[in-house]
Amino acid sequence: MSSKIHAFALSVLGIALLGGGQAAVAKGCLKGAAVGAVAGHVAGHHAVLGAAAGCAVGHHMAKKKQQELQQQQQQQPKEQPKPQPATPSPATVV
Repeated sequence: MSSKIHAFALSVLGIALLGGGQAAVAKGCLKGAAVGAVAGHVAGHHAVLGAAAGCAVGHHMAKKKQQELQQQQQQQPKEQPKPQPATPSPATVV
């Protein structure tokens, strides 16, 4: 592996560890960056460029998926809880 890939891997790991509390912001970015880095490396040793593009695309796709889920939840009617039938009290035997 080249030193650029090592540096990129370490920077991604550092960002992931430091930004653990901001997982909602980085949704899709890490997956996209990993795929983009591999694709960029295979396409002509442009792993860093591929990672940056992959991060942008991955973030866009994750945001799009989240919006679709929110729309589906808004379209579903909320179910009203059904009233429970009154249970008869136990008969007392004398």
